Order: sequence, then structure tokens, then C-alpha cells
Amino acid sequence: MSEPQLSVRSSKARDLAHALSSRTGQPINRLVELALERYDQALREDKIRYPMDAVWDLAAKDRRNIPAGTTSAHDEFYDENGLPI
Repeated sequence: MSEPQLSVRSSKARDLAHALSSRTGQPINRLVELALERYDQALREDKIRYPMDAVWDLAAKDRRNIPAGTTSAHDEFYDENGLPI
């Protein structure tokens, strides 16, 4: 049984892979594995950030200021039938 294949249609990726392979002596498939492993590790270590991360950080920070047991049900605004008061 043959190994699964990964095909990337990018001349820039091809050129980089061949240049790195020539400089390091590593096969291209190993270079791709190393690059993906490093990218994954960087994401796990929070080195690479995305704009949505700022929103989640703000939510987590604000959440620390909310007293324990607080809910967002807003029951005081509704009657026993669930209709607005």
C-alpha cells in the first residue's frame, strides 16, 4: 500500500521546498512535515494570534468580574408564562 499523497498547487511553495531541500539535504516531504509541526506547535503555544482571539480574551477577562452564580436568564423581565413584563 502506498503512502497518502498531499498535493499543493503553488509555484511559491514548490520553489521554497526545492530551495530548502537543496540547502538542508532533507527530502521535501520531511520539510513539509517539519513546517506543519512547527506551525501547529506555534498555534498551541499561542505565538500566532488571530483577530477573534482578542474577542475571546476580552470575554474571558470580563467573565472574571461576574459574581459566581450569576446567570444571563434575565428572569426579572418575564412573567411566569415567559412573556415580557
